[in-house]
Amino acid sequence: MAVDAAKLAFHPTFSPALAPCAPRNRLRSAKPFKSSLRKLLCPPLSSSLVEEQQVSFTEPESALVDALIGVQGRGRSASPEQLKEVERAVQILEGLEGIPDPTSSSLIEGRWQLMFTTRPGTASPIQRTFVGVDFFSVFQEVYLRTNDPRVSNIVKFSDAVGELKVEGTTFVLQKKTEPRQRLLSAISTGEGVEEAIDDLISVNKSVSKGDMELLDGEWKLIWSSQTETDSWLENAANGLMGNQIVRENGQMKFLVDILLGFKFSMTGNIIKSDTNKYDVTMDDAAILAGPFGLPMEMTSKFNLELLYTDDKIRITRGYNKIVFVHLRIGRSKQK
Repeated sequence: MAVDAAKLAFHPTFSPALAPCAPRNRLRSAKPFKSSLRKLLCPPLSSSLVEEQQVSFTEPESALVDALIGVQGRGRSASPEQLKEVERAVQILEGLEGIPDPTSSSLIEGRWQLMFTTRPGTASPIQRTFVGVDFFSVFQEVYLRTNDPRVSNIVKFSDAVGELKVEGTTFVLQKKTEPRQRLLSAISTGEGVEEAIDDLISVNKSVSKGDMELLDGEWKLIWSSQTETDSWLENAANGLMGNQIVRENGQMKFLVDILLGFKFSMTGNIIKSDTNKYDVTMDDAAILAGPFGLPMEMTSKFNLELLYTDDKIRITRGYNKIVFVHLRIGRSKQK
């Protein structure tokens, strides 16, 4: 693969949380670094070290960011198709001329967040523990244009516990995450999800034309603003669990794995009623076991408002005004 991975050597040294650097929207695929790091506390970045710049993503950088959307565990849970998409995007970036003599450029300075590696789990139990788990944030700090040049890898546990300094190599690194990535990170940690949703919707409103379409495909529920009720049947019938399959012919299906190969299925119709709004009627329910099905008498009607959508993430307000976040995991096979 285009981005080679190397082991991380962790120093068992904790340091208090460090202030983030002045953000700049840039990506880089890092080559292995060999660094003579000392066990020290890194002070917060001051404006005298790095001049703040605002740089938008280029098209090849945006392609890599888009390829990383939905990849969990920084690559650990990536499907073969996702790995190929990331590899293609990285190869395109590596084929570009880029910045001459990057180690002498101020653009490399600051804190970079680890987004993806080809080896999130290795023979190192520490690396398996931290790098492949979304709950922890992994960063690399690069300060080469000072009297004390250094490269530090850091695992952030929480603001209360602090950070663990590490030494070694990082892989696909990003100076500033974009709104979709911040939302997925918030969902994985369970903190700041509503704020991340508001940010993404706000950014989209500033660039979109207003009217969005409910895209077809299979969508996996990854977060909702209401926890599940005591009745799994009620949860399944109202879209509070499992997957949604949207077809271009105006059909929608809820599909929930129960146990031992049994599934709950409920099919209905969606009709567009206004800008970004749909009327949903689900009325064909069954318990499935292989090719066999046991019909159930159930009906669920609600209004669905499309708050945000792209090829990979969808945010809606549905049953009982609950906000849902879905991740697209496949295309619809039926028209």
